[in-house]
Amino acid sequence: MGGFSIWHWLIVLLIVVMVFGTKKLKNMGSDLGGAVKGFKDGMKEGGQTAADDKPAAPAGQVTNAQSVDKTTIDVEARQKS
Repeated sequence: MGGFSIWHWLIVLLIVVMVFGTKKLKNMGSDLGGAVKGFKDGMKEGGQTAADDKPAAPAGQVTNAQSVDKTTIDVEARQKS
């Protein structure tokens, strides 16, 4: 009672074919296949470019120690004096 037999699936398949038609099901299948292929190609390209490129530093982070301004002033210390 809990599982479906092969006859249940065949009846469901027959109803789906009758509702949508074979041409529409064929088009949906080819569209789905093209989407999966495009996704796989995108994953391959994304993995190659990520491995080749160096990760960029986050915005606002100093990457070179020589470019740090040595004349920074603590605002709180200046206001207290």
